[in-house]
Amino acid sequence: MFKPKHILIIRLSAMGDVAMLVPVLSALRLRYPDLKISVLTKGFFAPFFRNIENINIINADLKGRHKGVLGLLKLSKELKKLNIDAVADCHNVLRSKILKVFLSGYPCVQINKGRAEKKALTSGEKFQQLKTTHQRYADVFGQLDFPVDLTNPVFPKAADLNPSTKSLINSEKKDWIAIAPFAAFESKSYPLDQMKEVISKLSKEYAVLLFGGGEIEIALLNSIEQKTENVTNLAGKLSLSQEMDVISNCKLMISMDSGNAHIAAMLGVKVLTLWGVTHPFAGFFPFNQDIGNALLADRTLYPKIPTSVYGNKFPKGYEHAIASISTSTIIEKVNSLLTKNY
Repeated sequence: MFKPKHILIIRLSAMGDVAMLVPVLSALRLRYPDLKISVLTKGFFAPFFRNIENINIINADLKGRHKGVLGLLKLSKELKKLNIDAVADCHNVLRSKILKVFLSGYPCVQINKGRAEKKALTSGEKFQQLKTTHQRYADVFGQLDFPVDLTNPVFPKAADLNPSTKSLINSEKKDWIAIAPFAAFESKSYPLDQMKEVISKLSKEYAVLLFGGGEIEIALLNSIEQKTENVTNLAGKLSLSQEMDVISNCKLMISMDSGNAHIAAMLGVKVLTLWGVTHPFAGFFPFNQDIGNALLADRTLYPKIPTSVYGNKFPKGYEHAIASISTSTIIEKVNSLLTKNY
C-alpha cells in the first residue's frame, strides 16, 4: 500500500478550529518523526504550531495573491513545487474543494464533519455526544495510514516571559487567571454585568488577565481594568505569540465556547468553559479537558439547547440562556479547580 512521505494539511480557518488541529499534529509528529508535514493556513495562525518540530507552515494569502479561483490555481502551482504526495483536507469547504481539483493528481482524504449528526443534535432529534473535532482530524490521518493516539498528549512547557510582557501585568498576585469574556455571537457570551461580578470576586485572590479583540471589546475591557484592582487587559497589547506565552503561564482560562478556550487547551492549560445555546455534545469541547469543567445553561429552562452548532441560530427567548449560569457557580468552580493544583 502506498504510504505518503509528505502530507499537505489544509485548515484555513477559523481560529478555534485551527487551534484544535494543533494537539492532533503534535501526536502525529511524535508517532511519525520522519513524516514531512506542511500545513496550509492563514499566516496569522502560524504561532499555533511553534512547538511542533519540523513542520512547514504555508501562508494562504486569501485576500491577496491567492484570492478567488485564479488565486487558488496559483496556490496549487506553488504547492506542487513542495513535492507533496498526499493531501489531508481538514477543512472541507468550497475553497479547499476547489484547491483539491487543482491538486487532483494526489491522493486526498477529507474530514467528515458529521453534518447530518449535528443537524439531528440541534433539531432535538438526538441528544448525545458526537465525535470530537479532534478525533475527526485524527480520522483523516488514519485514512492516510497514519493512525494517531490522542489519549496521552504531551504539552509544551510554560513559556519564559520577557520583561516587557511581565511589566504589563498590574498585580502582585502569584496565580494568574485568564478570562476571555466574548464570543463570535452574543448567545455564546456571558452577560458583561455578570462577568464583571465574577472578575471582581476573583481579583481579590488572583491576578485576572483579560483577552479579546476589536475596538469595542478592548474599550469594554479597559473600563473593567480601570475600575478593578489586580486586573490587566491584554487585548490589543500583544502579538498572538506573546498572548500564547502569557496564557501558558496561567493557572486557568475562563472562556466561552470560542477560540481562546482551544488556544489554552492546546497549551495544556486548564480551561473552564461557559456554554449558552451551544453544547459540548457537538464535538467542540476543548482538548483533554474534564467535562466537569464545562458550565452549561439550564436545559430545564431552555430544553432546545443546543439550538445550533455555532451559536448563530436560536428560538426567541434563548438569546441570554447563558445567563442561567450563576456567578456563584463560576466562582465555586474556579476555586475548586485551582485548589486541585496544589
